[in-house]
Amino acid sequence: MSWTYIHSSGDTRRVFTTRPTLQGSFGMASTTHWLASAVAMAVLEAGGNAFDAAVAAAFTLHVAEPHLNGPGGEVPILLAPAGRPPRVLCGQGPAPAGASIAHYTALGLDLVPGTGPLAAAVPGAVDAWLVLLRDHGTRRLDEVLSYAIGYAERGVPAVERIGATVTAVQRLFETEWTSSAAVYLRDGKPPAAGRLLTNPALAATWRRLLAEAAAAGADREAQIEAARRVWREGFIGEALAAWAARPAMDTSGERHAGTLTADDLANYRATYEDPVTYDWNGWTVAKPGPWSQGPVFLQQLALLPDRLEYGTPDYHHLLIEGSKLAFADREAWYGDGATVSLDTLLSPAYNAGRRGLIGPSASLQLRPGSPDGRQPSVTRHAGVVAAGAVPSGAGEPTVAATGETRGDTCHLDVVDRWGNMVSATPSGGWLQSNPVVPELGFPLGTRLQMSWLEPGLASSLTPGRRPRSTLTPSLALRDGEPVLAFGTPGGDQQDQWSLHFFLAVALGKPVRGGPDLQGAIDAPNWHQESFPGSFYPRTTDPGAVIVESRIGATTITELRRRGHRVTVGGPWSEGRICAVARDPETGVLSAGANPRGMQGYAAGR
Repeated sequence: MSWTYIHSSGDTRRVFTTRPTLQGSFGMASTTHWLASAVAMAVLEAGGNAFDAAVAAAFTLHVAEPHLNGPGGEVPILLAPAGRPPRVLCGQGPAPAGASIAHYTALGLDLVPGTGPLAAAVPGAVDAWLVLLRDHGTRRLDEVLSYAIGYAERGVPAVERIGATVTAVQRLFETEWTSSAAVYLRDGKPPAAGRLLTNPALAATWRRLLAEAAAAGADREAQIEAARRVWREGFIGEALAAWAARPAMDTSGERHAGTLTADDLANYRATYEDPVTYDWNGWTVAKPGPWSQGPVFLQQLALLPDRLEYGTPDYHHLLIEGSKLAFADREAWYGDGATVSLDTLLSPAYNAGRRGLIGPSASLQLRPGSPDGRQPSVTRHAGVVAAGAVPSGAGEPTVAATGETRGDTCHLDVVDRWGNMVSATPSGGWLQSNPVVPELGFPLGTRLQMSWLEPGLASSLTPGRRPRSTLTPSLALRDGEPVLAFGTPGGDQQDQWSLHFFLAVALGKPVRGGPDLQGAIDAPNWHQESFPGSFYPRTTDPGAVIVESRIGATTITELRRRGHRVTVGGPWSEGRICAVARDPETGVLSAGANPRGMQGYAAGR
């Protein structure tokens, strides 16, 4: 435990933090699982750079957090090579060629199912990680994969939430998804906390991939390219396409085959693009584009008034109401085929008008704006309220009140002694998303559930387009230099929780000559739900705000007086931020990690 200080109304106040902010000069890693952070540091210690470390950590997370991500999922990566501007490496696969609105509605569906083959987009994570290793790493593929293979063969001690997730879907595994039961219901029981969880099929998949890649010769890049071909068109691609064509039970209560084909897999390539950026108070924040929800973070910054008194009831009210406006614009204008200019959505004039909508009381309406005079279109589901909804809290996988399964996400940040920095939010391909492909040891993902089966919307299901993702890593720069990488799991909560963290850093008082990352991570957090959720069954809950009890009785009472429907959660129930930082002048590196759930950890020296 340590003491720190956070700025509040021009004064300093003492806040008790769970851990110190780590500082050093060699390297720092922060991830949602301590084993992945340890693996990242092991790679740095062996001479690898931040990108090598991130790739090794990512494959480790597939084994250590299979309820939160897997090889069949997706990842957006924000990278900042030393001395070069940040870039986005997109590992979000598109909708398959056969994934049309007509195909789904002909099956009697009005929403893409939350589980099963019909919800599977083209898996993009593995190709993105291989491209990152090829272009920016220095280690060989067998070196970075060795950690994940070892854990898959020898086992990882299961965290409590793996067992809880498997328990929630146990009946489904026993009766329908029996290939998943073979991995996660050994001896007919969910993995107990601390029990070694192995995945021999996944280890065998990676060993075969390495063997076939080695046949391309001794050159490092040639082997990585060969591995990419095996993933797309070799034994892995063939198995994925065949499995997607098999009908499986999904959240509709019916068995459906997917639309993913061998051609979809063979044609996919992870791609680079420029980030979207916004300048605020001496900072430049970089995010993925509107195929993610990343610009929501930037719009919330643009909606802030000139003066902020951190932590006051008025501060929280302003952030909640600004968040509602930004998320309303997400519903109307964000998507892979978005036609509205982000320059307009982030412009001072547009946001001054939007800011004028924030009054002294809570709004209960979804109020998208009209950038460039265009009229917004939103889904007919925007007014559907979650009957008896259970607050989603920390966003961990759960079974909703409807009985449907939900998944979550991982996050990792790494910075090295050379100044390379990377932030990534791997997700999808959860153990509860689809049946495990027996010969591969992992399932497909379900990211298509974020596309609407209504034409004419920014995020309508469209073959070849990326579903609008909730995944949203962050990089922040000062004077053009990357200084902070951060992010969190949590679906729709990601760009709420991470904004609160960033403001705590930006408005706070530094400690020991660096940013107080741990103090900002530990600060009380909250989220609001006044917009259509991105996950099946896609409900909205106007006016709902879920807060940690530590936010204080005064703030809770005042928010309720203003009309917010406040649910008070546990003292440590909101947010799971990871973060690393670098001071370009001194070379001092910092890191912090979320204590909630007792799973995330930072490491460094």
